[in-house]
Amino acid sequence: MEGRKSKGYTWAILAGLNAALAAVSAKFISSQMIRYGLVILFNVAMWGCYINSLRVLSSLQATVTNFATNFLSSGLAGFFLFEEQLSFQWFAGALFIVVGVLILSKSSIEMKESID
Repeated sequence: MEGRKSKGYTWAILAGLNAALAAVSAKFISSQMIRYGLVILFNVAMWGCYINSLRVLSSLQATVTNFATNFLSSGLAGFFLFEEQLSFQWFAGALFIVVGVLILSKSSIEMKESID
């Protein structure tokens, strides 16, 4: 069962990365046709990964993991690729998101163990 849960988190993380790639391609690619094609492709891939994560994880776990990955990777892509500034508040928010995902993950494991 733990292996399935791990795969669910992998799918949720891939969904978040695909969502971030859609945003990056919308900003990075100059050709309008290629830009829209990549945005659609990455969004379709994101939804496929997200649906796969929902088969294993609760909707809360899948959504929060997807959001956290998207938020972190989009912010870091903006910083490294587009030289956008990341404030102290962004890093504080990112830290709280990561801690929240870890707490959510740990509490779901403990709840599962108490049911069994």
